[in-house]
Amino acid sequence: MDTLASAPHAPDLPRQLARTRRFTLGVPRHFTVSRDGARVLFLRTGGGGDPLSALWVHEDGAERILADPHRLPGGGAAPQAELDRRERAREVSEGVLAYATDRDARLAVFALGGALWAVRTDGGEPFPVPTAGPVTDPRPSPDGRRIAYVTGGALHVTELGGTDRRLASPEGPEVTYGLAEFVAAEEIGRSRGYWWAPDGGALLVARVDPTPIRLWYLSDPADPAKPPRRLRYPVAGTANAEVSLSVVAVDGGRTEVRWDRAAFEYLVAAVWDAHGLLIDVQSRDQRTLRTLAVDPATGETTPVAERTDPAWVAIVPGTPARTASGALVRPWEDGGTRGLRIGEVRTPAGLQVREVLGVDGERVLFLASEEPTEAHVWCHEPERGFVRLSDGPGVHRSAAGGGTVVLDSLTPDGPEATVVRAGAETARIACRAERPLVTPRPRHLRLGARELRSALYLPSWYEQGAGPLPVLLDPYGGAGTQLVLRARGWTTCLSQWFAEQGYAVLVTDGRGTPGRGPAWEKEIRGDRLGPPLEDQIDALHAAAEQWPDLDLTRVGIRGWSFGGALAAAAVLHHPEVFHAAVAGAAPTDRTLYDTHWEERFLGHPDEEPENYARSSLLGHAHKLRRPLLLIHGLADDNVAPAHMLRFSAELLAAGRPHTVLPLPGTTHLPSDETVAENLLLFQLDFLNRSLTG
Repeated sequence: MDTLASAPHAPDLPRQLARTRRFTLGVPRHFTVSRDGARVLFLRTGGGGDPLSALWVHEDGAERILADPHRLPGGGAAPQAELDRRERAREVSEGVLAYATDRDARLAVFALGGALWAVRTDGGEPFPVPTAGPVTDPRPSPDGRRIAYVTGGALHVTELGGTDRRLASPEGPEVTYGLAEFVAAEEIGRSRGYWWAPDGGALLVARVDPTPIRLWYLSDPADPAKPPRRLRYPVAGTANAEVSLSVVAVDGGRTEVRWDRAAFEYLVAAVWDAHGLLIDVQSRDQRTLRTLAVDPATGETTPVAERTDPAWVAIVPGTPARTASGALVRPWEDGGTRGLRIGEVRTPAGLQVREVLGVDGERVLFLASEEPTEAHVWCHEPERGFVRLSDGPGVHRSAAGGGTVVLDSLTPDGPEATVVRAGAETARIACRAERPLVTPRPRHLRLGARELRSALYLPSWYEQGAGPLPVLLDPYGGAGTQLVLRARGWTTCLSQWFAEQGYAVLVTDGRGTPGRGPAWEKEIRGDRLGPPLEDQIDALHAAAEQWPDLDLTRVGIRGWSFGGALAAAAVLHHPEVFHAAVAGAAPTDRTLYDTHWEERFLGHPDEEPENYARSSLLGHAHKLRRPLLLIHGLADDNVAPAHMLRFSAELLAAGRPHTVLPLPGTTHLPSDETVAENLLLFQLDFLNRSLTG
């Protein structure tokens, strides 16, 4: 097999993927629908080659731009807190990256280069708002009279007329008010640290003290003159940040919220609506999640609901919530189904609820799957019951208000955004993304006794029976992420691109991946590598029975993050099946990963050390018999470079040859266009040499 430079079927997809930031540029996103349903706000860049995201509004059947970063002063550098927020969100564009609105979506605010900007959605130019320093996470009060923001770890509120007040000041250099701590933003799914009261007179504010967490240093070996970055990383089995809550009045006064923080140290979610203030808190072992009602006047809390599970209680984004009448929206779960309870009404068994998307009066919109390769928008209204709103294969999401629903869909033909009112499509919001140079051609399969959802990609130019094809497994295969979906995403394009180079590419979602219910997800409790790796092997053999052209004497596997650890484990533990592996950003030592994520699956390392030993790569380096490429960003603050370096050192000590590709200045998600493009070409060349000589 020739390398890419001389391959006849090699469209320049790596360069396009890098330039378009994985086809995210030009795609409308982050939708907000006004309470009256008349306006839809969203973010979108100018096209597939424009990295600057702007704020738009769709109204009366037409789109118009509200805030264009091309025309606004760039300001200074974004503060570190904002850079951290972007990294946790895996944000790859620039410009207006987030915004918030008042209750009626008449005022929108955003940060740009550390400066605070506001714009009226009914007309007028964006205007700067004076602040006490560089801004992170600005949010207007529900009535639009005030804007809260964080600067220097302090929470401020400014009147649009110009009066700025500091409501909460950090007592130490590392304490912050109004920001989410690392595990909340990276693992729990809570990206914010304060919430406005419905009347705009007070805020619920999180105080975070990270000093109990161990101090790490992340250096840049490519620049020895640059001092290392200090960060607090909560390693499994060690201390978390101390998180507390207070109700802070705009005109002065502060009341601490009291709950058993020793027993429930994780703050999962908060909601403050017309019916009062609710918070979700979770125990350190994640086997209990409790919903508490908070009295804002006294700070006292009262239990409202509780869920327990012998493995872990899954967090369902968007909960808790309440309808206009006060019906509580919360999850329920048994072995086969994760569902939703709305008051006393329950979703049907077998419908796997993934997220609550919003509440509009008595209408509750949520994301759920009947079949794991699709995710649809569902709605519940008392008079209609449960109704599916989205149609056609794909992954669909939504935003709603005033009877208007925006369906944000990723279909087999790419992204779409549809405005629906009274059950009928009224408009499409334009997608300006580039069309991929490669068209994915997946064959969706159910393989083996467990009916493993898989997708097989073959070269478009290949005729069955023409000869054997080397096989490339291209999974993620772990908790929280699916790749086998009936939708065209960047991963499907990339799998097809590898197929065009002469591979049969197989992607499989095994045990632990979402969409097939709690029992399926929790089969990896205590062993994060064994069941997923067994599923990859079973899928490979089952696919080869259906497609004899798959050459099982030449099998490679590649992956990133957990997928990288799975790829390395494949060649370590099953060299009789796998003949080469590419492992990118692989967590090789589970004791070096964070508390909330790792302890969910493996327990506390002091209590169940055997789980960490069987789920790590360290300790198994002597088993390597196949070519292995390790890739790691040296600025990765999620999976630290120490994972790769320690594993490489162990391989060297065991006399096992391997290849290491360090990426200076690169975080967990490579964003530099040159690095992202050539990284794929390097992997292809490695696989070609390893599998074909």
